[in-house]
Amino acid sequence: MKMSIMSNDELDRLLARAHKDVTLFDYNGTKVPCIILEEKRFDNIMKTIAGKPVSVETNLNILQDGLGHVFVDVSLNFSQVGMVEKLLLYANDFFEFFETLAESSMLALSSPHSEYGKSNVFMIQLPKPERAINALEIIKKGLKK
Repeated sequence: MKMSIMSNDELDRLLARAHKDVTLFDYNGTKVPCIILEEKRFDNIMKTIAGKPVSVETNLNILQDGLGHVFVDVSLNFSQVGMVEKLLLYANDFFEFFETLAESSMLALSSPHSEYGKSNVFMIQLPKPERAINALEIIKKGLKK
């Protein structure tokens, strides 16, 4: 995780680029944060990893402006298939998402037409849960500025 300060122009660019489609759902009594991807993007991931043993390294890079705006650049590196998915989330709008990520150590990817927690959802168990916990602490501090 790295932290950096951003300019007003960069803030506007990041807000325009930020992914806005996330949700939380109940999976066997545990709240799980879920990133909803465009149908085509989700299908591409599923076709690429189908039938292959895959682990997903999840990196959370924190960007903030020192004025209370916090972004998280989420990078998902799918091993064995050489695929990397990157998403930018505006933590100010999705604080509960990051709280739940730190609590559950799980992340889900789905399409807009998935039944969250039931079908067509790709679940990721975070291999290093402390990264999500550390990211949450940095986000909390950044939001207080």
